[in-house]
Amino acid sequence: MSKQLIERYWRCCDARDWDGFASTLHPDVEYRVSQTRGRVCGVECCVAFDATDPGLDAGNHPAACRRQYGGQRDRVPRGTTGPDRHLFFTVQDGLIWRTDDGWSEDYAPPARAVAMERY
Repeated sequence: MSKQLIERYWRCCDARDWDGFASTLHPDVEYRVSQTRGRVCGVECCVAFDATDPGLDAGNHPAACRRQYGGQRDRVPRGTTGPDRHLFFTVQDGLIWRTDDGWSEDYAPPARAVAMERY
């Protein structure tokens, strides 16, 4: 189930189908960037955050990543956008509950429509 869910998440994101994208997210969803200790919480904010990702227009989006699936507790690695980035999805109740975005180097996400809060 996790593999199909994550594939649907990325298909919707790549197609900019924000209603479909939202349907993959748990009501208590969180997107976290460990380097900055920033997070975005809730479906509406996560959709707005991804919808305003400048990387979508620059061809830099993780859709081009090598895909990997598996792991315990439905923690699903998405792949990398190079040697420095990994995305992990945690699934709860059949929906994406948390996304952890990790970089091996310093990273400052670009400004978007939704500000990240610190945790």
